[in-house]
Amino acid sequence: MTEGTHHDAAGDGPSAPSAWSRPRRRDFLRYSGAAVAGGSLAAAGGGMLAPGTALAATAPRNALLPGADGAGRPAGGTTDPIRPPAVPLAVRGPYLSTWLPATELPGTWQQFWTGHITAMAGIIRADGISYMFMGAPAIVLDVPNGNSGTQSTVLGFERALEQTLLEVTATRSRFRLQGGGVGLVAEFLSPVVPGDLRRQSIPMSYVLLTVHSLDGRPHAVQLYADISGEWTSGDVGQMITWAPYSDSSINAWTVQLSSQQPLTEQGQLAAWGTVVWATPGAPGLTVQSGQDLVVRGQFVSSGTLTGANDTNYRPISDKWPVFAFSRDLGTVGTSPVTVPLAIGQVRTPAVSYLGQNLQPLWAGYFSGWQDMTRFFLADAGGARRQADSLDERVRDDATAAGGEAYAGLCAISLRQAYGGTELVTGPSGQPWALLKEISSDGNVSTVDVVYPASPAWIYADPAYLGLLLEPLLAYAETGGWPKAFAEHDLGSSYPVAAGHNNGQEEDMPVEESGNMLIMTAAYLRRAGSKAAPFARAHYTILKQWADYLTANLPDPGYQNQTDDFAGFIAHSVNLALKAIIAVAAMGQIAAAAGNNADAAHYRGQAKGFISYWLANAQDPSGQHLDLTYNGAGGGNGTWGTTYNAYADRLLGTGLIPAAVLAEQAAWYSSVMNAFGLPLQVPHSYAKSDWELFTAAWLSRYPVKQQLIDRVYGYANTTPSRVPFSDLYDTISDQQVGFQARPVQGGILALLALHATGG
Repeated sequence: MTEGTHHDAAGDGPSAPSAWSRPRRRDFLRYSGAAVAGGSLAAAGGGMLAPGTALAATAPRNALLPGADGAGRPAGGTTDPIRPPAVPLAVRGPYLSTWLPATELPGTWQQFWTGHITAMAGIIRADGISYMFMGAPAIVLDVPNGNSGTQSTVLGFERALEQTLLEVTATRSRFRLQGGGVGLVAEFLSPVVPGDLRRQSIPMSYVLLTVHSLDGRPHAVQLYADISGEWTSGDVGQMITWAPYSDSSINAWTVQLSSQQPLTEQGQLAAWGTVVWATPGAPGLTVQSGQDLVVRGQFVSSGTLTGANDTNYRPISDKWPVFAFSRDLGTVGTSPVTVPLAIGQVRTPAVSYLGQNLQPLWAGYFSGWQDMTRFFLADAGGARRQADSLDERVRDDATAAGGEAYAGLCAISLRQAYGGTELVTGPSGQPWALLKEISSDGNVSTVDVVYPASPAWIYADPAYLGLLLEPLLAYAETGGWPKAFAEHDLGSSYPVAAGHNNGQEEDMPVEESGNMLIMTAAYLRRAGSKAAPFARAHYTILKQWADYLTANLPDPGYQNQTDDFAGFIAHSVNLALKAIIAVAAMGQIAAAAGNNADAAHYRGQAKGFISYWLANAQDPSGQHLDLTYNGAGGGNGTWGTTYNAYADRLLGTGLIPAAVLAEQAAWYSSVMNAFGLPLQVPHSYAKSDWELFTAAWLSRYPVKQQLIDRVYGYANTTPSRVPFSDLYDTISDQQVGFQARPVQGGILALLALHATGG
């Protein structure tokens, strides 16, 4: 350990791996029973040292907090409408994805989705007394000698604000805290702005700190917030540099790796670009950079910062440099006073596509990060109002569709879906949205990750789904993809969309072709006047994929499919159903394009295939569908979650008779575990996205609410404090694999169903 006093701990000190070990989806069982990320709670920090003093001891980085149980559950405070597995804080893109692996804001370090700490400390002084309110900063405290000899020092923090409430909405997490006669609201707003590409393209998130008097008396208040160099890399041994910036409207710190490595990652974080930490210029604002102990101690002792910038550039873990703002708010009464801050990660280029560097879309709206940051901070009031409107819409619609539990699930899912994506300027100057397959294969725009996530955009932002489909269609049309079926992804490792022109990839022929056709048809139902031009522009490739499916139906044979961790499967009832519905979807695409003869042809094909499916998918017991046609491969008596039936409702294709829905609804009600419906026998693990697809498909039956309530129970109580995992055990309530994946957009399947009129 280099000389310093902060952040050494299990799994995240200098001895920790410098890169996230990425489990492929099909290999997840190697990790079964353990969270993929690091520890669930972290408590350590810096403090204040006298000049020239060295402190040898360091607090453990992931020490369990007093008052928390062994699973990392917090000791107090209430939540509304759900206690997230990890609280989304700054979740705005693949490289701006910071979460709180606990419920209470004070006492725990924030983390990137991998578990790597991205420290953000907050301290408030009220009438000269300091309280921690964010992160786990420590200061050097003098210990009286008492009866035992000389005075000594320890790392710690004497006081923290008490958290009374955590509120989570679709766009923000709001912590309410109190102490010393004042109340503080720490609001983390990651905007979701349907239909506004300029605002949606900005890779920044708000931290809004609002203070007021609780006891009716005036209080002298100063606020402090900092970030550490850990925001720049997953390897804390990396050298970093930093600089202050100020102009007439903003003050900022920029932090970056000394050795930039464009289009590469370190521990899943971007190894190029700049972290921007900013606030508006205002009276009483002071700044400082330097060792965590020194800077935080300076504020605690005096309520202000010195303005000094430590230019001893060094590795992240060497005396743990932090970059701080403080605001003296003067006397605060009962009228709330807000200090807005912004955290962002800016980089150019954003990605590469077939060897061409693509720029972030925001660069087309702003002259540079300074211009963008000025706009973003000035827009805070408008962003709040837009968030209020979307939050209310999601909560009202979700409550109507599935009750308060469903509203809670939707509140923690929408940001996660968007958080796996970013907007770029495509090769011909058109806007594209790309997606990273977070925490599994790391591929670029994986089709069978976009598909389960798609309900979020079908409901909230159908144009965004169109932007996600465009690059996938363009690659198959003009990029060199050589096969007759749809590609699996645009590149093996984000952010390099190198394609697979040699045809070597993780083929899922029926799966991905079906996904593309179903998503296109769903988009067309919500695209208004853009539907017909979109259908005509991409008709040739969509027809090619539909014809591939018809040639491989009614029995798709031996194929890989999206749940590849469960292995290839032959004669799959669920996969065949996706393909059949996708053929019917092609009929809708043909109709939108004005090709009526093709529309009739594909509708007829789908009806013929579904007749075969109905005759061969049933278990001999008559109680449920089997995993395989006619019980092939020992499939009699087996069953699984037939989530692919959801598309029949979503698109209104009407292929599956009501009797099948009634049968499956009754069966699922009889075989559920305490925390949900297993994906398939004999396993007890489930996929939350597919469970909500199934709840939407069977929304006219009591099993809908049973599924919602059990998935809610898992999310609300799981001891796996990682960003909402979609793969978990329905008996133990614990994560099995994966976290922070955008597939949780599938939680909004009921809302998408209502949006399409299905």
